[in-house]
Amino acid sequence: MANPRQSGGNPRRRYGRRKGCRFCADKTLVIDYKQVDTLKYFLSERGKIVPRRISGNCATHQRKLTEAIKRARNIALLPFTASQVPE
Repeated sequence: MANPRQSGGNPRRRYGRRKGCRFCADKTLVIDYKQVDTLKYFLSERGKIVPRRISGNCATHQRKLTEAIKRARNIALLPFTASQVPE
């Protein structure tokens, strides 16, 4: 006997309006490894780079952002990992 399948996909999954790329929308924003405040917005509390589907960046700016974050980490402007986060 075959199990009836539910139609409609996962009921928990929510599709919101996709955010536009901040850097495409505002041409004055520049991705620079020396602007630590801008880069910190795209890091999680653990120090990981936020993925593009969450941050809303386009592919071009996400690549530039990742490169800038890695560059800032190498010259000690940003930490590689966050310090101990209390549980």
